[in-house]
Amino acid sequence: MRAKIYINYKDGILDPEGVTISKALNNIGIKGIENLSVGKCIEMDLHCNTHDEAVQIITESCDKLLANPNTEIYYYEIMEDK
Repeated sequence: MRAKIYINYKDGILDPEGVTISKALNNIGIKGIENLSVGKCIEMDLHCNTHDEAVQIITESCDKLLANPNTEIYYYEIMEDK
């Protein structure tokens, strides 16, 4: 199985990288961007037998290391082998 994990700041948390990129785009003439947020996408190949086992590995990885629960949220998608 393969998982894609998306990690972003929670609403209300300052995203300094997103602010910088948004300003830079505006400075080079790209207008109309109201809000820009920068996050992480982590791809993970999993060696497991069930969807539930994959969910357990993903949530434990995010809760213990990959995402900061104070400032970040995460969601994921799991692609099953065919």
